[in-house]
Amino acid sequence: MAYIQGASKPADDGDDECPFCRIPKSGDDAAALILARGTRVYAVLNLYPYNPGHLMVVPYRHVADYSDLTDEETHELAAFTQKAMRVVRSVSATHGFNIGMNQGSVAGAGIAAHLHQHVVPRWAGDANFMPVLAQTKVLPELLGQTQAMISAAWN
Repeated sequence: MAYIQGASKPADDGDDECPFCRIPKSGDDAAALILARGTRVYAVLNLYPYNPGHLMVVPYRHVADYSDLTDEETHELAAFTQKAMRVVRSVSATHGFNIGMNQGSVAGAGIAAHLHQHVVPRWAGDANFMPVLAQTKVLPELLGQTQAMISAAWN
């Protein structure tokens, strides 16, 4: 909730400030939680996941609006999303997915200036009393473990 309410929220108003521009330049894919790299997009775990394996497909180019992607970026984003679904399904027996992107801060985009598509694995019964009563979400594995498992299966 602290992140959603703006605490420690990263700036996103330029290539130098944007976390999605900085992540692929880190030099350490495991530490950056990068799962796979393409020519125009990359896949990275979400730091604040809704469920284990919650990842994002992000274009390298700093672009905010889906309609501003090139045809090549659009195709690779779609192909990475399909691959992400297959890989996550293979390593975690996922029952379903929520896939989507929030366009603009008014639509819920946390980093509105840099487009990113969420791929959220879902399982029957994954919504329970913890978020309602304890205002927390229980995740059964650490992000580093998820990154290692998915990136290994990706290749």
